[in-house]
Order: sequence, then structure tokens, then C-alpha cells
Amino acid sequence: MAFTLPPLPYALDALAPHLSKETLDFHYNKHHASYVTKLNALAGSAPSLQALSLDDVVRKGPGPASGLPAGAYNSAAQTWNHTFYWNSLAPNPTGAPTKPSEKLAALIDKSFGSFDAFKQKFSDVAAGHFGSGWAWLVQDKASGLLKIVDTHDAVSAFSDPSVTPILTCDVWEHAYYIDFRNARPKYIEAWWTLVNWKFAESNVAF
Repeated sequence: MAFTLPPLPYALDALAPHLSKETLDFHYNKHHASYVTKLNALAGSAPSLQALSLDDVVRKGPGPASGLPAGAYNSAAQTWNHTFYWNSLAPNPTGAPTKPSEKLAALIDKSFGSFDAFKQKFSDVAAGHFGSGWAWLVQDKASGLLKIVDTHDAVSAFSDPSVTPILTCDVWEHAYYIDFRNARPKYIEAWWTLVNWKFAESNVAF
């Protein structure tokens, strides 16, 4: 099967003024699209890859044990991660603070002590991540509690069968360099303004 680039869930300028149209244009139409193109190029010469869905490829995880062609996991995981990232955001032109529902807020409090503690810890993990990668809010399937993890480069939290991804923040420089240069903490502040709490809640098992 051919792998496709899912449409953005909003217009390229919909996240302004927090993330610019130029950033979304480069991030989605250049970076995200390139991973889909690379994945299809690999699939063209690998029949075993053609038989898998995107989720199937990402669930196999990185490394030789996956049995995937070289480069396939990275392209697939980056395709999956970026789609999840776009859905983790929602337009908020006024910049008014957004909050999770009472049900999700209660789980955040149970998991981290308070929303403020959760926000600080997530921001610290995202800002402190060395190099390229992703910061994730995930739900531990065994305990039902939420936790924060970071993954390097293309690695996806979706590859870990013990957790369910809830939200993600892309901390590759291409996510923020046009708008914020190397000021990743400023980008993370903008990310908080755009968090799609409805999408987050849809991923949680209560």
C-alpha cells in the first residue's frame, strides 16, 4: 500500500500568532512530507513493507530486530509522530489559557500532584532534551497513570507497547527555528497555548 501524508487538521496560518504560517509551511509541506516520500521510496523496493500499515511499521520499533529495511522505521515513525503532533495542537488566536476537562485534570493531579507540577515537569523535559527528538505525555497501561517521557530523533512513544501516547511536543529545531531561532523554551511556551486538550482526552483510558 502507498503511505500518504494526512491533511493538516487546520489551515497553515491557523496557529498564528503563536506558530507562524511560514513555520507550518516548512514543517508540514517540507519536513513531514519528505518522510512520507522517503517511506514510499523504500516501500517501492521492499514488498514486505508494502504489506504493512503505518501503525504496523512503527509498532515494530527501531533496530535490526524489527526486520524492516534500513531507514524504514525512521521515516515511518517521523510520519506518525508528526501527524500526532499536529493533532496535539489546536488554533487559539486570542492566546487565552486553555485547560483540560475536569476528568483529565483529575488524572493529571493524581499522576503529578497538580497541573502546575505537570506543566513544569513537561516543560523541563522538553527544554532539556539533548539534540533532536520528542517530549511525550503518555498513559501507563498497567497503572492508568500519566507520565512524561522523551524519545530521541525519530523514535516514537507509539513503539512502546506499555504506554499510550496522549500528547507530544516536537523538539527538533525545524519545529521552531523560523519563529524562535534557538530559543526552545519560548517555543514550548507557545506550544502550551496551542495544546488540544480534547484530542488528549480522546487518547486517555479512564
